[in-house]
Amino acid sequence: MNDLSMDELKRITRRRFFQHCGTGMGALALASLLNEKLFAADAKPSVGGSAPFGPHFAPKAKNIIYLFMSGGPSHLDLFDYKPELIKRNGEKTPDELTKNVRLAQIGKDAKLLGTMYKFAQHGKSGGWLTELLPHLRTIVDEVAFVKGFHSDAFNHDPATIFMNTGAQLAGRPSMGSWFSYGLGSENKDLPAFVVLMTGVGQPLTNQSWGSGFLPTVHQGVQLRSQGDPVLFVSNPPGMGAERRRQSLDAIRDMNQMRYDVLRDPEIQTRIAAYEMAYRMQTSVPDVMDISKEPAGVQEAYATTPGRASFANNCLLARRLVERGVRFVQLYHRGWDHHGGADGNLIFDLKKRCLETDQPAVTLIKDLKERGLLDETLVVWGGEFGRTPMMQGSLKPDQLGRDHHPHGYTIWLAGGGIKPGIVHGATDEFGFFAVENKVHVHDLHATILHQFGLDHTRLTYRFQGRDFRLTDVHGEVVKELLA
Repeated sequence: MNDLSMDELKRITRRRFFQHCGTGMGALALASLLNEKLFAADAKPSVGGSAPFGPHFAPKAKNIIYLFMSGGPSHLDLFDYKPELIKRNGEKTPDELTKNVRLAQIGKDAKLLGTMYKFAQHGKSGGWLTELLPHLRTIVDEVAFVKGFHSDAFNHDPATIFMNTGAQLAGRPSMGSWFSYGLGSENKDLPAFVVLMTGVGQPLTNQSWGSGFLPTVHQGVQLRSQGDPVLFVSNPPGMGAERRRQSLDAIRDMNQMRYDVLRDPEIQTRIAAYEMAYRMQTSVPDVMDISKEPAGVQEAYATTPGRASFANNCLLARRLVERGVRFVQLYHRGWDHHGGADGNLIFDLKKRCLETDQPAVTLIKDLKERGLLDETLVVWGGEFGRTPMMQGSLKPDQLGRDHHPHGYTIWLAGGGIKPGIVHGATDEFGFFAVENKVHVHDLHATILHQFGLDHTRLTYRFQGRDFRLTDVHGEVVKELLA
């Protein structure tokens, strides 16, 4: 045993005890358990949790921008044109449709609800789109629509966590954290994983961008497009840059002394976090200042400098990937289109489309003009879709749809994804995914594949088990790949 004080021995954990074991059968047993090639897939380990894992094969993409529409956009009113549902609007839902199916808030006797919005085909691919997305129709041939997408969870929190971490229970690493662990960042002055948030409605927790059991250096860093870009990144009043540097050096030395005793990798994470925060004092304000962008660019995105908006965040996302940030996640809340006294399918769906359609499409066009779209994967989608049954009543202010994970639509563009295609389909009511179904784990496996990462080999050992983003499931959807 290394020399430890009695006070340190009292506080030492079982894990730390085994780390300090140097002889005996305990050390031999521990060595076999920690042999990554004994049970885990063959892959390069992450040194102290901070060194990149590295791609397993040549990647097609370098960066990802995930546009997460929190609340559950209605696929039936945006992407999935269903003439039969429109024809049978107001009829009782067929019993065979909801047999053995759990619904979130409405009964199985709810009436069918066809969309009230006009649909038309666009582009050479002939993709169907709602009238609510006039900008998206201009790039329909750049996009791959996944219409047979499905999930396992039908309530917001578990569904959101599932889409972001591959598990319905909190505590697993988020996809952005896996990217940080696997590939790191190309810019030492900016985090590998950045989060931007706008909108109101369903609460979001940092479990969706947390690092889980991965070292905390890999968790998402939330930036703000209004006020200080990062909370507490500015120096306290009266502290200049030189004094700040001296303070950090003193803290680093004390943390290093503690690490030399305990060998806790989280201490190294803390040291790295302080140093990153110091460098971010210069790098973050620069990248967050969208007023430096030409007037034409700001107009194209419909930005409002100085205010928090999805448009601002889309422009910021482009600026961040330009500077080597690996994973940029934009959350935009307000897509929870329920019915009843607070019904919002008609009014708020239009608002959300007005807020997001132009900026998201401009982002795709901007990336393409700058030669960045081929190496940047853009993903658009929510935690689930909406039911083909009505919730509330036909009154405009009480009409809505319930949560629906059994079949809905997401779309992808760039990053080596085949453009101008529609993959998969739901049934005639838009209820179940029935053709070329894509599960959440399949999406994660496909995304990792585009970055040169084999989802079965990107693992992290925790509590004696090798965990991965796709759990024990997932297949790469090769039909989506260019």
